[in-house]
Amino acid sequence: MSFRGSEPPAEGAFRETRQKWLEARVQDLTKVLERDGAQLYGLLPADLGDQWCVAAATTARVAADHARARPVGDTVRWLERLIPGSRPRDLTAAVQELRGRLVPGDEPALWSWNAGPWADLLLWWWGRNQPGTAQRERDVAEWGARWSVDVRWDGPHDDPERAPRRHGRELLTLAGFFGQEPEPLGLLARAVLDAPETTAEVQDAVLLREEHLRGAGHLTWIAQQQACVEQLEAWRRVQQAAGSDATRGFLAELSEAVKRYVSVVLQPVIDALSDCERALLSDSRHGPRRSAADYLDAFLDFLDWQGEAPDEEGAVSRAAEFVARGRTTWHGMAGSLPVWYHVVTSPQERAAAKAYSGAPSPSVLRVRTGTGPAQESSGPVHEGWGGSAESAPEPEWYPEPGIDVPYDGGSAFDLGALLAVARLGYARLEFLTVGADGGVRRLRTVLARVREEDRLGWRRWALAALAVLAPEPEDLADAITRQGDDGGADRGPDGDEGPQERGTPEDRTAARPAASGGLPPALLSRVRALLRQAEDPGVTEQEARTFLDKATELMAKYGIEQAMLDDEVKPDRPVDRVVDVHPPYVKEGRRLLSWIANEMRCRAVYPGGKEHRHRVHLFGFEADLHATAVLFTSLRLQMLSGADAADARHRPQGEDARAYKRSWMLGFIREVTTRIGAAQGAARAAADAERQADPLRTGPGGRSVALVLADRSVVVENRVSARYPQLAKARPTKFKGTGYWQGVADGKHAEIGGPTLAEEEDVAQLAH
Repeated sequence: MSFRGSEPPAEGAFRETRQKWLEARVQDLTKVLERDGAQLYGLLPADLGDQWCVAAATTARVAADHARARPVGDTVRWLERLIPGSRPRDLTAAVQELRGRLVPGDEPALWSWNAGPWADLLLWWWGRNQPGTAQRERDVAEWGARWSVDVRWDGPHDDPERAPRRHGRELLTLAGFFGQEPEPLGLLARAVLDAPETTAEVQDAVLLREEHLRGAGHLTWIAQQQACVEQLEAWRRVQQAAGSDATRGFLAELSEAVKRYVSVVLQPVIDALSDCERALLSDSRHGPRRSAADYLDAFLDFLDWQGEAPDEEGAVSRAAEFVARGRTTWHGMAGSLPVWYHVVTSPQERAAAKAYSGAPSPSVLRVRTGTGPAQESSGPVHEGWGGSAESAPEPEWYPEPGIDVPYDGGSAFDLGALLAVARLGYARLEFLTVGADGGVRRLRTVLARVREEDRLGWRRWALAALAVLAPEPEDLADAITRQGDDGGADRGPDGDEGPQERGTPEDRTAARPAASGGLPPALLSRVRALLRQAEDPGVTEQEARTFLDKATELMAKYGIEQAMLDDEVKPDRPVDRVVDVHPPYVKEGRRLLSWIANEMRCRAVYPGGKEHRHRVHLFGFEADLHATAVLFTSLRLQMLSGADAADARHRPQGEDARAYKRSWMLGFIREVTTRIGAAQGAARAAADAERQADPLRTGPGGRSVALVLADRSVVVENRVSARYPQLAKARPTKFKGTGYWQGVADGKHAEIGGPTLAEEEDVAQLAH
């Protein structure tokens, strides 16, 4: 699809390229279902035509439900109609398995801001491949009933390559278009486009965008034509600035011709594309600043989201803390889904919350960019989703001015969250209410939609502000971390996102640990950088081991230094927190977290009971708990991916895959935690040697490192005993798989554990 020459690309070539791309996307998503949702894949019916299309559409729809934080029961209900005759409990287990393992990775159809449009596109593609009958309308109605959603049959996105014909033009390259223009314009345009420097610039521009276009050749052609337009316009501006009046007049005609090409050939094709295709094309454009897709990727990486279900109970618990401090409105992230929280405080607000449909309504919701409604705004304010507040009449039954959801232009987290809202087009709105007992409960949950013009305005504003705070997207996580004490996100030890708070500095200090409680931002940034390098699949095993060992060494050294400093200045107090470990392999995840905590001088307790089966209660000092969370996030990801790799390479034929993976994980956990313990021991030895070499530290008032750490352990134990006065040993772990020793071997190279092992869970005790 070269931009040279006067011959237009064949309409069939555009269609064929798009079809190949869609078929490749279908195969990719089918493989996701085969790998991460094998149980559901085996239940798919055979009477729906092409199984690959069915599997791909099912994956995208489940991903869309997951991204929108819809209950598992909603997904099960439409699957029951899609798969008649299957037992509900089979579907529930299958959906939980798939939703628990869905991760963003490099698959665009699984991101929250793409999952919905991808589901629509794949259902359309499935419908186009259905044989059907002569009564197409009846077929579409039956398909819609089976999928529990409207299945598009026809529309502008069926044949985007034919869209220019509505304007009387064929699908042409820019050079081909100028072949039909008056000869002087055509010759000039051909000369500029054929120039070597123009060719090089266009090729470079396309290469920069291809990474985001995911192999979509038809979109690459559009990107190529856009680059040609930009280069021709850039050349014209340079020449027009120094040309005579006659030259400027001629060049103005050239500019008008270029605009005609864009409006009657190129833009109709873009408008006729599906939503996800347009999103890929838009996000691939690199201007003077990095694209929104780059910042969104970096923001999601910061959230450490791995497809885990939002912690619904934890959200209500955190909401109670905000209400106790007088906060009635805030925002946050549930995975990659933006969430707005509002506590209703009057009967009128309650009525409005019950009546709100989720459609753009300025009388109910206002999103403010800048410093917030309580202060004079320093940035643009986009007020209202259905028109300005002045132009839209307020319903009489809702006399309140509405709900203001502020985003701070100086907060990197706020800007990333607003960028997610702008890209997704909606957010989940949680209406909360305070009960007579003072507890907070949900009144209603609804998806609030965003006007298109607001999306564009928020996106431009957020990108401009982010380019100042973090010139490169890779710096976004560091920028958010640095702002952790100035309005950043509340984060649990397992990386879950809590509601974003607002308020006075005193409010913020009360809501999160002091700056000295966790790892310092500079150290945290360095540790995370080392862990990212260790997790890179391109590094060698020895390099990965070196990176992780260095990160562990830094955290061990800091933890001991902090303990000695606290002992000499002002003793710190231990804290505790409950961590939810989500599927898959919850038991192995809990064990990994518990063993890491033990090596980091913390204590782990399994609270017991069915409702707490995914939870670990951690006790320790803040710096140690923070280091435990950082290591667990990285090592859990390595454990899951490593188990899959070991299963594919080493599992004996005929052995159960899950049994093999569990045994491999036990070996992996044993080895990596041994390495963490060795790093702690080395740090203690180095600290002791340093103190013995310094006479000021070994005087009458100085205590040894061992004594200080022993005393801190006693304090932590007392905290555990006060909370759980009766503890029982956890049962020994039994497993049948043969992967234990392979897990030990792979654990030696992890980027930083056969028989029944009675000591496997000694560090994590089960409460009565």
